[in-house]
Amino acid sequence: MQLEPGRIPVWTIADRLRKARESAGYEQREFAERTSMARGTISAAENGHRVPSRANMRLWALATGVPFEWLETGRVPHDDGTPLVGPAGIEPTTSTV
Repeated sequence: MQLEPGRIPVWTIADRLRKARESAGYEQREFAERTSMARGTISAAENGHRVPSRANMRLWALATGVPFEWLETGRVPHDDGTPLVGPAGIEPTTSTV
């Protein structure tokens, strides 16, 4: 296999949804329990059979800690050097101050 210089792989929405879930450490079953989405909905989205609703995309972003814009478009929302690390789950962050 010969690599093409400058080739950038294209990730579909389905790829980004799966990668977000896996990077957050969830199996599909656990993710379904965590988000109250049906496992079939998750599977269909990750296999490219169905695009989730915007509400489910936002929930997916919150539950995995990735930016909604990246899930939806594949673009990083900003590039100012700020780490793109969000909360690990869907619980609101709490202040210790």
